[in-house]
Amino acid sequence: MTRDHLLSILKADVVEAGPALLGATLVRGNMRARIVEVEAYRSDDPACHAFKGRTTRTEVMFGPPGFAYVYFNYGVHWMLNIVAHEPGDPAALLIRAAEPLAGLDEMRMNRPGTKDQGLLSGPGKLAMAFGITGADNGRNLLPETPSGMFLIPPDEPVAHVRSGLRVGIAQGKWHEVPWRFVDGNAAHWLSRPI
Repeated sequence: MTRDHLLSILKADVVEAGPALLGATLVRGNMRARIVEVEAYRSDDPACHAFKGRTTRTEVMFGPPGFAYVYFNYGVHWMLNIVAHEPGDPAALLIRAAEPLAGLDEMRMNRPGTKDQGLLSGPGKLAMAFGITGADNGRNLLPETPSGMFLIPPDEPVAHVRSGLRVGIAQGKWHEVPWRFVDGNAAHWLSRPI
């Protein structure tokens, strides 16, 4: 898949983009990881940060697709999302888990005492291992000329995509929609079973 193809999928529909993002590679310096788990959020979804409208926090979600939406969750963890949809129609995919491919020594330094299987097995863990903070909010993850932190689209679609309920969604906030997408052949690296 090309960068332009992935951008067109992100622009069209965040739910369809979820499975398409699986298998993409997150790169930062020497660190590389293959995305194996994502969750979709869109503006008509009560669990979406932009559901109640535009705020300083959600401003980047109202911009073009392919950019990082990074937020601090419960004052504990940074979380990395990739913006989807046309500007003005906020949506994003939370990157929940990834399989480490390269730069494991740096990831281990960022998450000392963690076994390799747990380095990237949750959105807060992934952000910590990759050194992602609020300074990365608004970063173009699909630039024409990659540098810093960026995504490499998958070569081909993931063969065995599974979907299920999103994690930690309260009753009445669309907790029942199956908008969590995982690589069914990467159960070892997921944040939790599906």
